Amino acid sequence: MHGFPLASHDAAPGARLISAWQRLAPLPFGRWLFSRFLGRMVPYSGTIGARVEVLEPGHARIRMSDRRAVRNHLRSVHAVALTNMGELTTGLATVTALPPGVKAIVVRLSTEYHAKARGQLVAECRVELPAELNDAEIQATTMIHDGEGTLVATVTALWRTRVEDS
Repeated sequence: MHGFPLASHDAAPGARLISAWQRLAPLPFGRWLFSRFLGRMVPYSGTIGARVEVLEPGHARIRMSDRRAVRNHLRSVHAVALTNMGELTTGLATVTALPPGVKAIVVRLSTEYHAKARGQLVAECRVELPAELNDAEIQATTMIHDGEGTLVATVTALWRTRVEDS
């Protein structure tokens, strides 16, 4: 996480993200800067140009603009850009909820498309952790709405956790 004004390197990745968010978000252009840093840390997800609006343990909301770089031939946002947006949102919500010493990785990802996605899009996810986190599975669902409030896609990620040996 080079470049972020972070908490201790011993902190959980989610705690480092929250720390950077709390430092940057209140500043002028802070959310934009945080989102750019996040895009550099996670290069593929950075390609959609999403902007983090809310980040707290177990909760994330991001916004993405409809622009040529994420469009398909049907003049709407590409299906994979929507899936990318949803996976990024589930990841932020999941990773920020995890305690130190616990890692998570996506093992399944599915997307349901409900309507053509156009204009400003907002994705939101809330995650609750199970009591036992070693080899647990966390299902995280992101709902993506357009600027008029229409549900355009639902992205569900299954995250598998592992407690690291100390």
